[in-house]
Formats: sequence, structure tokens, C-alpha cells
Amino acid sequence: MKKLVLLFCLAFSLTARAQKEKVMAYIDSYKELAMAEMQRTGVPAAITLAQGILESQWGESPLAKTSNNHFGIKCKTEWTGAKTYHDDDEKGECFRVYNSAEDSYRDHSDFLKTRPHYAFLFKLDPTDYEGWATGLKKAGYATSPTYPQRLLKLINDYQLQQYSLTALARNQSPVNGSPSQSKPSTADPAPIATPAAEQPVAAVSVSQERVQPEPATAIAPSNTNTSSNALVTVNKKTSYPSGIFVINNTKVIHATEGTSLLSLANQYDIPLSKLIEYNDLPSMDVLDTDRLMFIERKPKKGAVDFHVVAEGETLHSICQQEAIRLDSLLEYNRLSRSSQVNTGEKIYLRPATAAPTVNTTPRSPK
Repeated sequence: MKKLVLLFCLAFSLTARAQKEKVMAYIDSYKELAMAEMQRTGVPAAITLAQGILESQWGESPLAKTSNNHFGIKCKTEWTGAKTYHDDDEKGECFRVYNSAEDSYRDHSDFLKTRPHYAFLFKLDPTDYEGWATGLKKAGYATSPTYPQRLLKLINDYQLQQYSLTALARNQSPVNGSPSQSKPSTADPAPIATPAAEQPVAAVSVSQERVQPEPATAIAPSNTNTSSNALVTVNKKTSYPSGIFVINNTKVIHATEGTSLLSLANQYDIPLSKLIEYNDLPSMDVLDTDRLMFIERKPKKGAVDFHVVAEGETLHSICQQEAIRLDSLLEYNRLSRSSQVNTGEKIYLRPATAAPTVNTTPRSPK
């Protein structure tokens, strides 16, 4: 009996691994097409790929193999192309036939873009894949009650959101200076989110890689006391690498305004509470501005001895730029969370052998 159980478990594991490899191969084959369609029409690439995987059984369904129909789109009255018939909700239903998978992807985008009952989806943020997944079910794309959950599992398991973010970044940074064809969102491009275990990590020297920012604006989150929770905008002209990079031996990403914190936590497989803790943030659902977001705990000591305050910086922004815990910085400089810093002032990032005289001047709370 034990041998049978072991054989069953082994067979199941091999089957699951083989399926995963097939899904990954499907993604690799169609990710560029999904991103191009997002740039053209605004349909999120993550949603397109998840639907393609689900509807076509990662390209191996009879409909996909014989008709190049990757999205299960039925004929409808306006369809004048080739047709095939399969059993679905009813027997012998009419489905569209395409000359190629590329035609299927294009028609899927146009199908969503031009039909009035899907119009509300295009008012969502293109990175809101949860909203798109539930909205597709609400609009009647599929009859399965678990359709949104199945899409979301694919997006999270295979990190499909990175392709939506890449498409947004491409629209913001056209190749060779050519203007992009369309801009699904006016928001700045979000980070290319790839699992930490799979993505190469670039080590970054803060002083060498970051462009000197213009004055940043201190802001306070809503419903919080500005005297104790003052934060600062990461200036949008600051230049950071895409995806995961390293400051002070700590992994970090540059996330844009409007990014869901829960989505980031899920993408990097860390609890939401830890993500907030690692970044010394008050509780919030989405980022109120562009921010450096650490995906592991920051060290207690900085990479250098001190930081010279630039105009507009706060204690919180310095902690993020230098990858040091806020409590440690406050301790080294004998400050409180409500303390202000002055342009040109030295802020110590390591324990000083003598009391730092520069920070003995009283400061007023923000």
C-alpha cells in the first residue's frame, strides 16, 4: 500500500511538473503578443495570458489546435469568418476559426474593446487584474462561478502581472524615440515584478546610480497625524533600475503611485503586514506616490557613515534611500519621528563614538 501511495504521489508530481512546463512554454510563446495587444487596445497582458491559458488549456484544447481559437470566442451574429462547432454550454455551439493564434489574440482584444458591456473594464487601472478578472465574469464572458478565481490563480502562480507592467513601461518609453501607439493609462510605469527567486538582482550604489532628485514634496497619509507620520514623494525623475535591485545589501523595487500593496506582497510572497513594516509605512491599500519598496527587512546600519540632507528630504525618505531602519536612524541621531531635518545637515547612519553635535539643535515637529 505504501508503495502504491508513493507511486501515485510521484505520478501526480510528474504530471503537475509537466503541466507547469507546458504553461510556461505557452507564456513564453505568447507574452510578446499579449503585451503588444495591451499597448494597442489597453486589455491587460496579464488578463490576456491568463484567459489564453485557461480557455485554450495552454494551447492544447481541440478548439485551439484545430481552429486557432485561444479564447473560446463564439461566432455571434457579426462574425463572417470561418466557423466550427463544439459542445460548450449547449451542444453544437458555433465558434470562430482563425488563420493563426495571432489573429485570435487580436480578435480577443477587439472583442472586449468594442462591445459596450465590457466598456466599464477600460475605466479600471490597467494594473488592477483583480478588477478585470471579476469584471469579466460580471460582464458575462464565462458562466463558471469560479472563473475570476481561476484567472487570479494563474496570474499569481505564473507572475503574469509583470507583462502588464512591461507593456505600460514600453508605452512610457517608446523605442528609438517613436511615440507609442496608445496609452492605456496615464500613470507612470510600474515596476516589472518578477519573483525574487527567479530574477537577477542588480546591486546598486545609491550615490552612483541615482540621479540627484529635485526637491520632493512632503505629504502625509490621510487620517494620520502629520506630526508623526510625515512621508515624502520619490521624485519621478529619479532613475532606478527595473525589477529587483539592491541598496545596502537589501532587495528593493521602485513601485509607482497607485500600485496595490497587497498585489506587491503577493508577488513577492511576503505578508502584507511585513511589507508595510519593512518600509516603515502607515497602513495603506495603494501607494500614494512613487516609492522605493523593500521586500526584505532593512539593516540597522547604513552602507556609509552619514547622509547629507538634500532639499525636501525627510527622515523617512532618507531611510528608504539608504536602506536603514527608521528606529535605528532615530537612535543614532537622538531624534524623534516628529523631528524635521535641514538641508545640508548630516544624518548619521551608523552608531557614532561621540554624540553627534549636528543633531543637538531643537527641531519643530512637522
